Amino acid sequence: MCGSQRAGYASALICALSVAACNNVSEDVDWPTYLGDGSSQHSTLDQITPANAHRLETAWVYHAGGTDPNNYSQMQTSPIVVGGILYGASPQLHHFALDAATGRELWRFDPFQNGATATGGDFARGVTYWDDGADGRIFLTGGASLFAVNARSGDPISEFGHDGRVDLKAGLGRDVSDLYLVSNTPGVIYEDLLILPVRVSEGQPAAPGHIRAYDARTGAVRWTFYTIPRPGEFGYDTWPEDAYLRVGGANNWAGMSVDRERGIVYVPTGSATPDFFGRDRQGANLFANTLLALNAATGERIWHFQAVHHDIWDRDFPAPPNLVTVTRDGVRRDAVAQITKTAHVFLFDRDSGEPLFPIEERPYPPSDIPGERAWPTQPLPVRPPPFTRQTLSASDVTDRTPEAQRIVGEQLARMRSGGQFVPFSLEGTIVFPGFDGGGEWGGAAVDPGTGIMYVNGNDIPWIGAIVEVDPGASRAAATGHRLYAQHCQQCHGTDRSGDTLGVFPGLVGLAERMTVTEAITIIREGSGTMPPVAYLTDNDMEALASYLFEVDDPASGSEAGSAGSTGDPVYAFAGYRRFLDPDGYPAVKPPWATLNAIDLNAGEILWKVTLGDWPEAVAPGSPPTGAESYGGPIVTAGGVIFIGATRDEHFRAFDMANGDLLWETRLPAAGYATPVTYSVNGRQFVVQAAGGGKIGTKSGDAYIAFALPE
Repeated sequence: MCGSQRAGYASALICALSVAACNNVSEDVDWPTYLGDGSSQHSTLDQITPANAHRLETAWVYHAGGTDPNNYSQMQTSPIVVGGILYGASPQLHHFALDAATGRELWRFDPFQNGATATGGDFARGVTYWDDGADGRIFLTGGASLFAVNARSGDPISEFGHDGRVDLKAGLGRDVSDLYLVSNTPGVIYEDLLILPVRVSEGQPAAPGHIRAYDARTGAVRWTFYTIPRPGEFGYDTWPEDAYLRVGGANNWAGMSVDRERGIVYVPTGSATPDFFGRDRQGANLFANTLLALNAATGERIWHFQAVHHDIWDRDFPAPPNLVTVTRDGVRRDAVAQITKTAHVFLFDRDSGEPLFPIEERPYPPSDIPGERAWPTQPLPVRPPPFTRQTLSASDVTDRTPEAQRIVGEQLARMRSGGQFVPFSLEGTIVFPGFDGGGEWGGAAVDPGTGIMYVNGNDIPWIGAIVEVDPGASRAAATGHRLYAQHCQQCHGTDRSGDTLGVFPGLVGLAERMTVTEAITIIREGSGTMPPVAYLTDNDMEALASYLFEVDDPASGSEAGSAGSTGDPVYAFAGYRRFLDPDGYPAVKPPWATLNAIDLNAGEILWKVTLGDWPEAVAPGSPPTGAESYGGPIVTAGGVIFIGATRDEHFRAFDMANGDLLWETRLPAAGYATPVTYSVNGRQFVVQAAGGGKIGTKSGDAYIAFALPE
C-alpha cells in the first residue's frame, strides 16, 4: 500500500495531496476521518492482539506547545491520518501536520494570525480532510472562523471564502455578531460538501444552531437546515410563534455521521437555550434533542426522532451516531445507533428511522417552578438496557466512611431522586447519570462484523436545582444578581464560591485580585475555559460588576445600598454540581466509571468492567473504583480496545472478548480524547493526545504514539 511502502514522507505527502495519485490508500492503513468511517471508531488493523499488547512501548512523543500554566487548557483532539501524515491541533489551536511514523513536524498553521479572533473556552477535537483527486485540503476552525489549508504545505487556500477563511456567524438568518459561536468538532464530507457542527451559548441570548453545508471549494453555504423552524416549516408549531427570531441552541456540537452510499447525513442535536429553564420556549421544541436524517446533498429532512421533548435537563445527544449492521429477527439491517447522556442506546433503521427495539413514552411529573411546563412524557428504549445506573436510593449511598455515609444520606433525604426526567426543584433533584453522562462526546466504538458496541460510561450523580433570585435591596445590585444568575451562576455557583473540583474559580473577594475594568474585559472576551459574553450592554456590565464587586457604583467603589427594589423574582439554574461526599469523592458507591460491551443484535449487555481508578478514595488493596472519563474507545480487528479518557491519567488496552485489562501505562496528562490507530511501513501505531485540563487535572500538550517493538 502506498502509505505503508513509501521510502520517506515525501511520497506520503503526494498521497495526502491526491487520492488519485494513491488509489490504494485505505482506512485499513490510515485513519482519514474523525472517529473513523461511519463514526465506527474501528480499524481493520490486527498487528496488536490480546497476546502481544503487553509489549507495547512508546514509539514517539510530540509536544504541541501552548499548555496553560494554570491548567485551564485542554486538548481533546482525536487526530486524523492520511497517507502517513497525522493532522492535529495544540491547546492554543495551532494546527499541524506530523510524519505519522516519527512524530516529526512538517508544517504548522496558526488561525489567529490568519484572521480568526481568539475566543475563551475554545478547543479543537480534530480536523476534516477533503480531496477532489487533485487538491487535498484540511478544514479546521479557530473561534468563529473556518479555514481551508493545503494538506501538503499548510498554506491557506485563497479561493476558499475570503483568503482562506469563512465567517461562521454569517448567514444564520439574524445578527449573531455579538454572540458566542465556535466550531470545536470536525465536520463530515459528502462529495464536495463540508457539513459542520457549531457550539453556541447554553444561556440566553444564544445563536441558533442551524445545520449548514459549505462548498468545499469556495466556502459558500450550499444548504441550511433550520433546527428552530421558521413559519410554514415542519415543527414550527412545537415552539412559540416568534422562537425562530430569538431562541438559540438546538445545535449539533457533537459531530455527525454520513452514509455516502445512501447520501444521508445523520445529525444529533442538543437542547434549546436556556438549557435548564424553558418558560420562554414552551412546546416540544423540534428539532432540539433530535436525531435528524437529512439528504446530504440538499439538507432536506428524511426522518427524525426526538429523544427529549422540551429539554430542561441539558440532555444533549453527546456524540456522533454509529453506522452499524445488525441482525434482527434473522435479517441483516443497516442501522444507526445513538448513545445518550442518560446511558441509553437508540437503534434505528438507516432508511426509514424505524426503531429496531421498542421505544416507550413514559410519564413524568410536572415542574413546580412557576412558569415552567415540563413535557408530560419522555421516550426511553426498552432495549438495550442502560449502561450506567439510573436511580440513586439510600442503598446506593457511599459507604467509604461512616461519616460520609451519614452526611450523604441526610443530603439525599432532602432532595428529589426519581430517575430520569424528574424536573429540577428548589430543594435539588438528583441527576444520575450526571450532566456529563452516561455517554459523552468521546463516543462509542462498534465492531462491524459482530454488531457489538463498546462504550465507556460515567456513573456519578450530580444535583440539578433551580434557585429564586431575590430582587435584592438595590436596583443595580438586583439587576446584577439576575445577570449573574443567568450567565455566570451555572459555573461559579450560587454563592460565587466556584465548584468543588476547582475547575471554575470562586469570585468572592474579586476586588482583591483584579480591577473592575479587568473583570469586564474577561467577561467580554472570555478567558481560559470561559467563553465570552460580549452581548451585554454597558449598563448590564456595570450592574453585573456592581454585584460581583459588592458596590453600588463600581467606578466609585461605594457600597451597595438598600433603595429601589426591582420587583418580581427570577428563577435560574443553580449551577453544575457533582453530588460529592464531604471529602470530595462521588456520593455513590463505586464503580464510578465503566467500560461496556453491548450486543446491538440482541439488545443485551455482554460484559461490564470498571474503567480507571481513584485509589486515594479507598483503603489500600481495594478494588478499582473507576475514574470519571472523557474521550472514548477505539476497537481493532486484532481484538483490542484502546482507551485513555480517565482522570487517573492512564492509557489502557482491553480484550474485546471479555473486558480483561491487557496493558496500561501512565500518561503525562489525562487523555481526554479518543485515540487513533494506523499503520506505516507495516507497523501499527496507536496515538493518544494527553491534554488534561478538565475536572481539576493538570494540562498537557503531548501526542504519544505506542507500537510493538520493531
